[in-house]
This record gives sequence, C-alpha cells and structure tokens, in this order.
Amino acid sequence: MQKLILALREKLEVAVKRNIATCLLFSGGLDTSILAFLNPDALAITISLESSGEDIKYAESLAKRLNLRHYHKNIGIDEAIDSIPTVIKILKSFDPAIPNDLVVYFGLKTAKELGVREIMTGDGADELFAGYSYMKYIKDLEGYIKRIASSLSFSSNELGDFFEIKIIQPYLDRDFLNFALQIPADLKIKKENDKIWGKWILRKAYEDVLPPKIIWQSKRPLEYGSGMTGLRQIVSCKVSDEELKGNTYPVRFMSKEHFYYYKIYKKVVGEIPEPKGNEKVCPGCSAGIDKSSFHCKICGYVLDWRR
Repeated sequence: MQKLILALREKLEVAVKRNIATCLLFSGGLDTSILAFLNPDALAITISLESSGEDIKYAESLAKRLNLRHYHKNIGIDEAIDSIPTVIKILKSFDPAIPNDLVVYFGLKTAKELGVREIMTGDGADELFAGYSYMKYIKDLEGYIKRIASSLSFSSNELGDFFEIKIIQPYLDRDFLNFALQIPADLKIKKENDKIWGKWILRKAYEDVLPPKIIWQSKRPLEYGSGMTGLRQIVSCKVSDEELKGNTYPVRFMSKEHFYYYKIYKKVVGEIPEPKGNEKVCPGCSAGIDKSSFHCKICGYVLDWRR
C-alpha cells in the first residue's frame, strides 16, 4: 500500500511539473488543494456568489497555510443571471449543470481580467478516482472508469477557448491517467472511520501534508461550494406551471429551470443538432451522444450506466 501511495505522489508531482501553470482555479476542495500544494507559486482564484457557499472558507484557510497568492472574486446575482446566455452560447448546451459552468466561466473571466494566459484545473480527479457518490453503486467500477476515461470532456476547455486561456489539467496527463486506471477500485472507494469515501487513496496520499479538514472533506459540486446553486430557484420562478405544461418543444424537460435554459439555447444557438452516423440518439432531446458516453452534452440527459 505505501509503495503505491508513494508512486501516486511521485506520478502526480511529475504530472504537475510537466503541466505547470501560473494560475489555479481554486475551490479549496481536495483536488485543487493538492494542486495548490504541488504548485504553491500559482495565483489561486476562488469564485463565490455573494460570498455564499463553503468554498471560500476552505480556500482562504489553505491559502493562508500555504502562503498562496489568493484572489477571491465575488459575483452578484444579477451578473450571474445575465451571463447565462453567454455560457449557453459558448457551450452550445442547455444542460442543467449551467450553475457549475458559471463558476468556471467567472473563474476564467477573472483570470482574463488579471492578464492570465494559462490556468490549472482539477478536472478529471473525480472521474479517475471515483469521487462521485453514484460510483459506489457501480459493480464493475474499474470497467466503468476505463470506459468514461476514453471520452472525458470538460466545459473548462470550451470556456478556455472563448477567453483565449490555455486550460492545464494535470490529472489528465496521459502518463498519470494511465497510472490512475491501474489502481484497484477498492482503493478508490473505501471505508475510513466508519464512513465510505470516494478518492480514498488520493486522500491517503496527501494526509500527511494537508490538514484533515481538507483531506477528509466531502465532495462539493462547484455550484454548491460557490453558492451558484442559489440561482436555480431564482431561474425556476421565471417559468410558470402553465408555460412548462403547455410547451410543444421536442425535449423531455427535467424542470422549469431546464426549460428556461432551453428557451435561451433556442434563441442564442438555434436548433438541436441531429445525430451523426456513429452516435446514439439522446432520449431527452434527440441530439447525438458519443457511443462511449453516458451523457448528452446538449440537454444533459444521463443514460443508464448499468446497461
């Protein structure tokens, strides 16, 4: 076990050095905290909606401990809502994950304003080390991770292109990714102190250099940690029950919020693209889905990963 942990640390340190950046999109979560430890000279940027969410608490605490240059950008509700059409247009998507994407959008927008040309993100750690709660229910977790690893994509790349900022993703470094795929699933999801943890081995690898409250914090999606999840209720109130019920659009809407995003999509992007010859048809919006993927990038529909 110790030999594997040492190998993990060595591989990740090399991956960071090989994919170094002057700036870090910093939530204060496990993944970006490890990157901050390995790249303490980077400018760390944290985003929050009107100072809400838990990210800023964790980020400020670790920034002080590591003596990071830390920049906290506070976003107002009106500014966040006004930016939704821009994010939808860039991503060409009305996925309900828009509040998550807004965090990345404002992080990159802030970086651009500060003159940053490249920024490091924690993309890929949750996928490779089983950081999502649903993963503990997957029987063939190793097979599942290998399957999704072949088609990983992140909104940060498209948003980075928009801002002309290079996105640096050390966890997706080819050598480190291949190493992570060889780690047994029972070392990624494991019980510690009577609780089942995702990313267990990643936590253990850095528990001697990062504070316990950082190492053993629960997974926080960006929208929760940043407070952007508060936008969901505000947006939902912009759609009436009658409007949602009476719509004739060829989409299976998950909520009023989803419908709101689609109306913007239709206005700023246009029609939903038809599937290409080698793609599956999305049951939610009839767009194309890559055969190795479980997720529709257009509408956010998630296919049954058990099949």
